[in-house]
Amino acid sequence: MRRPFALLAATLLTAALAVPASAADNDDGDEGFTINDPRITESSGLAASRQHPGVYWTHNDSDDGPYLYAVDGSTGDTVARLTLTGVGTPRDVEAISVGPGNRLFVADVGDNLGGTWPYVWIYELPEPKKLQDATVRATQYVVKYADGPRDAEAMVVHPRTGRVYLIDKHEDGGHLYEGPEKLSPSGDNVFEPIAPVELWTTDAALSPDGQDLAVRGYFGGIHYAWNGGKLKREGRLSVPLQGQGESVTYSADGSRLLFGSEGEQSGVVSRPAPGADEDASSGGPGSRADGGKGASGGGDGDSVKVGGAVVVAVVVAALFGLGRRRRKG
Repeated sequence: MRRPFALLAATLLTAALAVPASAADNDDGDEGFTINDPRITESSGLAASRQHPGVYWTHNDSDDGPYLYAVDGSTGDTVARLTLTGVGTPRDVEAISVGPGNRLFVADVGDNLGGTWPYVWIYELPEPKKLQDATVRATQYVVKYADGPRDAEAMVVHPRTGRVYLIDKHEDGGHLYEGPEKLSPSGDNVFEPIAPVELWTTDAALSPDGQDLAVRGYFGGIHYAWNGGKLKREGRLSVPLQGQGESVTYSADGSRLLFGSEGEQSGVVSRPAPGADEDASSGGPGSRADGGKGASGGGDGDSVKVGGAVVVAVVVAALFGLGRRRRKG
């Protein structure tokens, strides 16, 4: 995945802005955690299990193999690793989602060259009823876009219909693409653009009731009403600044949004979902994320500790100053 130079500032800000909850304060697994598994160095997708409360599925971006990891949100430890069979060699796995019937969908849809591959893949497999290391056979689908190849990092699966959607990645914003009513393992599955998305998208998530769409980028996010796929913008999301902000998922009960990042020992940060009460530990009816405390850039949940912010500002200024002196030299 391409990493813009601007991410340097986000990397420096990570410690000050995105500190996940400790295991001692996180009994249900939905309040944030640190991924402890040293094998997970490029966590690029995140999905809350509905069959195993407090467990989150993730995977590496690339160069890892056909593996999925189940992470216990209360400890940050891996409780199962799945090895997928029935698929080719993954190229650039960017997203994971849970569909109806506890089916896992994995999006091997990234294209670091900006849209040169004529097709990409989606894998589907049953989520194991028992969490342990296992080999699971998956179904592989060939995916094409109606308007030509493109880079994408976001996939959502509607929790009721099982229909799969992708969002392409572009600095000026992209589009929500709708797949066929049912994916076919034979032939091409053509995805059609159905709605604009006003963000450089790195991931997205549908609420468990299918009514709300959370879209995240590196430095912000947008909350849309799903509206049958005809997206209606509702406001901003409270997205933490992370060194390589890659993933987002709703908690299984829909009360929280959890944001993940790449890197070793990467943190998963929890925020109240749109419509949730930020003061409640597990969320509930209350102010929306597009206003009041839940709005991006406002509220205690997004406050920057002054000392940390000052240190970061000094470091950034020093780096820019060093760069200028080098250019003059």
